[in-house]
Amino acid sequence: MTDTGLAPLPATDRPDAAARLRDALLAASFTADGLLDLLGAPAYAALARSETVPALRATRGDTPLETLVRLFLLQQPVPHARVAAVLPVEEALETRWLTRVGGDEVAATVDVRPYGGPGGEDWFIVSDLGCAVGGAGGIGQRDERVVLGVGGASMTLAGITVRTPVASALDLGTGSGIQALHASQHATRVTATDLNPRALHVTALTLALSGAPTAELREGSLFEPVRDDETFDLVVSNPPFVISPGARLTYRDGGMGGDDLCRSLVQQAGERLNEGGFAQFLANWQHVAGEDWQDRLRSWVPRGCDAWIVQREVQDVTQYAELWLRDAGDHRGDPAEYQARYDAWLDEFEARKVKAIGFGWITLRRTQAAEPSVTVEEWPHPVEQPLGEAIRAHFDRLDYLREHDDAALLEGHFKLAAEVVQEQVGLPGAEDPEHVVLRQHRGMRRATKVDTVGAGFAGVCDGTLSAGRILDAIAQLVGEDPVLLRDRTPAQIRLLVEQGFLEPAV
Repeated sequence: MTDTGLAPLPATDRPDAAARLRDALLAASFTADGLLDLLGAPAYAALARSETVPALRATRGDTPLETLVRLFLLQQPVPHARVAAVLPVEEALETRWLTRVGGDEVAATVDVRPYGGPGGEDWFIVSDLGCAVGGAGGIGQRDERVVLGVGGASMTLAGITVRTPVASALDLGTGSGIQALHASQHATRVTATDLNPRALHVTALTLALSGAPTAELREGSLFEPVRDDETFDLVVSNPPFVISPGARLTYRDGGMGGDDLCRSLVQQAGERLNEGGFAQFLANWQHVAGEDWQDRLRSWVPRGCDAWIVQREVQDVTQYAELWLRDAGDHRGDPAEYQARYDAWLDEFEARKVKAIGFGWITLRRTQAAEPSVTVEEWPHPVEQPLGEAIRAHFDRLDYLREHDDAALLEGHFKLAAEVVQEQVGLPGAEDPEHVVLRQHRGMRRATKVDTVGAGFAGVCDGTLSAGRILDAIAQLVGEDPVLLRDRTPAQIRLLVEQGFLEPAV
């Protein structure tokens, strides 16, 4: 990897300077809402794609907010006097947030991007210049130490993370610090690790500029910086999951054979969790010829953990290679070099008999259950973010079902989940529908077929009557033996509870 040189980072030993800079940014409405108001939705969305022309056109004035957008988001030199009217410029120069360029201009040393927290907090994500959207395509920076900002993967992980208050949280591979920032709002103690010392420095800047509590920062790969006796209530990681030949880019390439990095991360997480604690990861995994991909992932789950693994997307090996070659900007370089790299990716996949790559989420929960539950499924459809509460509720329902046999289930009371609708599918004019579908408009937004008994049962579940009494009433309506109906229906009730269509009325 050729070192093109990265800008010196701002100082981390001056929290007072970061606090004053934060105050100045907020006073100028340099926030997510302020940017949307200034730029408009199209230009704001273009920034997330690393397209700057619309924002440049929208910031041709000299207001304080336009000055800050040009300085920190668009990385344009700005006259010293103009910046001095908005920021404590001399202090920002002294602490290296800014640097002098040309005769009387200053420029930012890092990208500072406003980011709206889940509770309306005004946060700022720091990253290396030109790397704010968390994807290397188009950034023009090939140094392996580069620290990316917030991309789609970062946002996905932040959205699916369970946000219950906890004593301790661990962010593995912290990068720009976005996961540590989120965790600081509901964890008493946050530990963040990264193999790249520059990333730890940037995380400290992100936390300081966002006015968040500090985290304990440790250098090292994955769990290496964690002491043998340390356990946590929450572990999160957006690891370098890309399955590639070699490790050209340490912030994204696993550097181990195939999907071994993700497998190792998941397998080691169980012993790092406190009872009831969650570990949540983004991962890529191989689809190998002659092997069931679901069995492959089940083999990753450590002992003593429930697991919910969701495959969100699958790409064949050519699509996958092209995605990450373009992400690194290789398609803009020498065509022969690009072809050689492409060949190397396909050679690697062919040697491992890999036909496709899956993308998705992995959630573990530490449990004392005699028989942990492992669910591996494919769900490529849209979901509602944030999804953390829905994921927590999924594991709560697993506990309920584990504790209730069929007899206890029939004694239970249930409620239809919020915003579940019923659809009847059939030919126009037909007396009866071909089938009935229950569809969620919240959480995972699942849809499932049910028979007329299942539809009728779900429709009257309001927590008042027990499941058994509802089935007895349905049996009387349809002229069916109530004993037989009680015998055959618990499996359907169990599925509706597991998938979140029905909730135990506690």
